[in-house]
Amino acid sequence: MAGRILSLAPLQRRSEAPAPVALGFPQDLPARLHFWRGASGTRYVHTVYSLIECPPLPRALYLLVRRNREGRREVLHISCGESDAPTLNLAHVRQRGAQLGANEVHVHFLAETEAQRRLLTCDLRAGQFGALSAEPAEAARH
Repeated sequence: MAGRILSLAPLQRRSEAPAPVALGFPQDLPARLHFWRGASGTRYVHTVYSLIECPPLPRALYLLVRRNREGRREVLHISCGESDAPTLNLAHVRQRGAQLGANEVHVHFLAETEAQRRLLTCDLRAGQFGALSAEPAEAARH
């Protein structure tokens, strides 16, 4: 029987990004950070987590991504955490990720205000329009 140790330590401060986890692919070492380009041409750095081992998330911009065995990534959904409760944001991310078949969560922690997050979300969505146009209509509403 497998066990899991839970930490009851206080939550990390909002400005600290949770540590990335290994994803089980040969390209893991260089893949813990990934840059996505928006329609403006700006590159945004994201911390990469597996969908299953993603930690609770603050209000942050995230991309749900499917990564295949060859390491190719496909963006499935772009959104922001909307709750002040990090565990509620994580539950929403995992639910949407499971519905879309994502296996990675790419989180951008550097946008500090709601206005910055919305602007980056629009820029990234426009930059990834071709990939996101395949998102099921049901999932796109959330």
